[in-house]
Amino acid sequence: MAIRTEAGQQRESFLVAAAPMLRALLWAAIGFVAGAWLVALISGSAFITNRSVTVGYLLALIGWIPGGGAWEACVKPAFGAAATWDEGRGIARYLRFNTDHKVIGLQYLFASAGTFLVAGLFAMAMRIELLTPGLNLFPNAAAYNVVFGVHGTLMLFAVAVVAIIGGFGNYFLPIMLGARDMTFPRLNGLSWWFVVPGVLAVLLSPLIGGFQTGWSGYAPLSATDAPGQVLYFLGVFSLGLSSLLTALNMIATTIYMRAPGLTWGRLPIFAWGMLGTAVLNVLWVPVVGVAMIMGLMDRIVPTQFFSAQGLPVLWQDLFWIFGHPEVYIIMLPAWAIWMEVIPVMARKTLFGYRWVVAGIAGVVLLSSVVWTHHMFTDVSNDRLVPFMTTTELISIPTGFMFLAAIGTMWQGRIRLNTPMLLVLMSMFNFLLGGVTGVFLADVSVDLQLHDTYFVVAHFHYTILGGMVFAWFAALYYWFPKYTGRMYNELWGKVFAWVIFFAFNLTFFAMFLAGINGMNRRIATYLPYLSGLNVWISIWAFVLGLGFFIPLVNFIYCWVRGPRAPANPWGGKTLEWQTSSPPPHENFEEEPVVKSDFYSYGEVEPESEMFRVKPRVGAAVSTAQEEKEEDGQ
Repeated sequence: MAIRTEAGQQRESFLVAAAPMLRALLWAAIGFVAGAWLVALISGSAFITNRSVTVGYLLALIGWIPGGGAWEACVKPAFGAAATWDEGRGIARYLRFNTDHKVIGLQYLFASAGTFLVAGLFAMAMRIELLTPGLNLFPNAAAYNVVFGVHGTLMLFAVAVVAIIGGFGNYFLPIMLGARDMTFPRLNGLSWWFVVPGVLAVLLSPLIGGFQTGWSGYAPLSATDAPGQVLYFLGVFSLGLSSLLTALNMIATTIYMRAPGLTWGRLPIFAWGMLGTAVLNVLWVPVVGVAMIMGLMDRIVPTQFFSAQGLPVLWQDLFWIFGHPEVYIIMLPAWAIWMEVIPVMARKTLFGYRWVVAGIAGVVLLSSVVWTHHMFTDVSNDRLVPFMTTTELISIPTGFMFLAAIGTMWQGRIRLNTPMLLVLMSMFNFLLGGVTGVFLADVSVDLQLHDTYFVVAHFHYTILGGMVFAWFAALYYWFPKYTGRMYNELWGKVFAWVIFFAFNLTFFAMFLAGINGMNRRIATYLPYLSGLNVWISIWAFVLGLGFFIPLVNFIYCWVRGPRAPANPWGGKTLEWQTSSPPPHENFEEEPVVKSDFYSYGEVEPESEMFRVKPRVGAAVSTAQEEKEEDGQ
């Protein structure tokens, strides 16, 4: 009788756990090959064409989502069959269709973190190319354009837009609201399954020629580009659809699933940030989705939406009417993280809660009327002054976030641990991004700097410096909650300081390069800019290596780190009032909120947030306790 080795049992166990994911990949591959082959057979064309790639991708999507478990969990029950889908345990939960918002949140975090590292490698390739004025790594400028386009598209649509709202929003919003799950768990489960096809479509596009349009997909060039452009349209559309489904769920959950006593005036700032972001997604993701469909139609029908017979500039309007609210889709969650971390780490009541909420509302309203500043070089003069005005006005509600953060820290008992350090660094970086944005909002200045590395620096100070630093702050801040373990504080601080200095030494130099005439989106440049580019590339390599520090820290500590208490920071929001990690439905009993979440240090001892019976480690009043108290 054969004796199975421990390694063999582990392999078998993993294959069983990963079976739905493997089935999804198989069905997707069969769908793509069948669709592309069928189109080629009917049309008598090559296997890879605009139409065959489109049909193949759609059939791959149809195979991928049911293959991951949606067939048993959603489709069959919809036709009267019994729901028999097993959502798994342990690692198996993350490799199949799941309706637990916490599992879905971690699926988003894993996907966005992996995409971040891959897209970062593309950035490293670009910086290797730019070490010298001429071509040295890529065979031609077109190859550089492809790498640039993939890098930008993945970083924006699959990391910046997805990482916080998809990851932490899914994981923590229901817990912070005192809910057991999202309003529509199956819809939430489906949302993540659009992310992987979207990422793979963009990532694999170089295999069929890539796209020369950059991450903004500019028409009419997009209509004559290689077939890889089709995967750009389909990939971005899929990623947008994922964001839209998540946004609908978050709005419904915030409105209808709040715990007793959690009034709008007590809503955590993180929940306000998620709500504002979700509203922007619902308003503007459909617009860019329609643009992607129109661009695709120009290739496969072909229609003439953006050709010389149509309206070439229409693409820019459709893209940027989403593209600038997208900046706040990215930054509203980051600001919300500031407001969650700072009061806890400063032991100070949040300064100006209502002003923060007003700032979020103001940003949501004004972000919809600023997009033309991306097009100052292309539009008529009568659009310049109005959009310059609205672009500069949006700095006012943005300033509310800084005033609230600074006011909260003032005379606070600040603990400079890793999450707090990263929040302070995010504030510094975004301040530079915001100040330089005011310059670019001015028409006369923008006409000089529009197509230079000054814009690249401004953009990265805003997104990478502002959002990504806040994202890592949240990864460290909530690490004890979603893993049940503590990270290594020393290596957390080493990481924070390494990326802070490397980031600023990289991107501040890009401001200088832009002022000195360095054009963006190019593979070659004049020799007088060589010194600056060598400096930028060296520090970019240090920055890229720095991001592997938390990768090792998190993986090691997730497995071997010391056990974390339920509330290591002494936070008062509801996620800190349950176990680490939280149970399946978040709380053993429904919590009842009795006060606001940000009353730190007002009196000594600190004021109670909830009316509770004295109990060791307790910070939440439950519905059962309310009944007992009412009966006394």
